[in-house]
Amino acid sequence: MQSQQHELSSTIHRPPPRTTEPPAAASQEPADRLNEEFRQEALPHMDAIYRFALRLSADESRAEDLLQETFLKAYKSWHQYTVGTNCRSWLFTICRNLHVRAEEQKSRHRRLLQEKASTDEQNPARSRSPLAPSPPPTPEGVFFDPRIDEVLLQKINELPREYREAVILSDIEDLSYKEMARILDVPVGTVRSRLSRGRKMLRSEFREYAVEHGYLRGDQL
Repeated sequence: MQSQQHELSSTIHRPPPRTTEPPAAASQEPADRLNEEFRQEALPHMDAIYRFALRLSADESRAEDLLQETFLKAYKSWHQYTVGTNCRSWLFTICRNLHVRAEEQKSRHRRLLQEKASTDEQNPARSRSPLAPSPPPTPEGVFFDPRIDEVLLQKINELPREYREAVILSDIEDLSYKEMARILDVPVGTVRSRLSRGRKMLRSEFREYAVEHGYLRGDQL
């Protein structure tokens, strides 16, 4: 009897046998899954995010930095994204928020410098690329001619930020009003208003440029 109790006690307190498979393989699976999801859902949108960053910043070097910052933040925040939803819209939101925060920091820094020096700072003028296309016959032909894309994009860069964002997301990236509203964190009605205003400003500015450089006659406006 005592020997049976001893055997039972030994069985209860005996440590479980070790498994032959290392546990590291299981812990590696979540990281592999994250990397694969990120490659499949986020990386295909790099070109679109770079275009957006370039239009926001009007500077190639800053756009490249903004692109890297966007995808780094997206990777670190991947647990906040729902796989299979609109990843491009999510990336646009991250990119815009990073740009806005950077611009706000730059603005605060400039104000501090101005207060210390008691002088106004002059922002360096953006370089403009020369353009010499043949004049299309109508105002609409000028505005939508693919040969003037470079000048048109320059004019987009010169729009105030809220109108520039709306024009870029709608007319360049072809997002819906609802997608734009989520990215810009404003109601759909505000999106429509900003887009309409931005398009009017852009058309007016570009037509003035077209007349000034001989692409249109004044009586064609």
